[in-house]
Amino acid sequence: MKMLKYICKSLFYPPLVLVFLLIPFSVALLIYVFTFPGVKYEIQYLSYLVSAYTLTTSCCKLPALIQLINRIRNENPILLRYRHDARFRVSIALCAGLSFNVLYALLQFGLGLRHESIWFYSIALYYIILAIMCFFLLRSVRSQLPGENIIQELKQYRFCGSMLLLMNLSLAIIVFYITWENRTFHHHEITSIAMAAYTFTSFTLAAINVFKYKKYNSPVYSAAKATSLAAAIVSMLTLETAMLTAFGNPAQESFRRIMTGATGAVVTTTVLIMAIYMIRKASSDLGKLREET
Repeated sequence: MKMLKYICKSLFYPPLVLVFLLIPFSVALLIYVFTFPGVKYEIQYLSYLVSAYTLTTSCCKLPALIQLINRIRNENPILLRYRHDARFRVSIALCAGLSFNVLYALLQFGLGLRHESIWFYSIALYYIILAIMCFFLLRSVRSQLPGENIIQELKQYRFCGSMLLLMNLSLAIIVFYITWENRTFHHHEITSIAMAAYTFTSFTLAAINVFKYKKYNSPVYSAAKATSLAAAIVSMLTLETAMLTAFGNPAQESFRRIMTGATGAVVTTTVLIMAIYMIRKASSDLGKLREET
């Protein structure tokens, strides 16, 4: 009886290290099985068994996992700083955005050179503009505290609004090619679902942060979050195009064009309104500050 109890405990309560290794392994195995339908039945059954075992052990070890996560959150100095230091959080977000935008812009520019297509050049221009905004905002965040130089921050805020106007031009070219030139994004169904999860998560967080960071009274922080929101809004257009291509009926080509055209019009109008609001607000606040001085 003791031996059976020991075996069951060892099977369903393995070390946390094994659980952490099982999770990515089972996910990768399932993706492989669902991506390639011609996989042998033995591998399919193995993936289902491994996934079921991973889910079972994860549920059994859930209290220990929660305790470990809480201990790391409360003891790790970097995570503590990230939780309590808004300036550090904004810097991390801007660094990540800058790196991603530069790499993706270079990729699209290289594709443009290879295929000699303005489609790829317009996408590259869009991400270059995002990278420029992230760079100037990051430099401002690192050089001064929030609200320390409100005039300089308002100028940065207005600059980001101006860059959003320029970004809207490249976005209009992308919408034109999607709608009238029948260009689209081709992805696998699983990739499209993953894109949907990422897009809705980033959009929700960006929308929350726009209002959350207002309390710091820093135009630079507001500009950083407005930039994230604009990028998330545009990613909704990319997601819709990918989803309609992956799951839509090829015979309903006119429906896809109408939907992407309507969404593209809404997205470009929204970004345009954001840009005009940022420019007008910054100019108005700067004018008030000059009158006071």
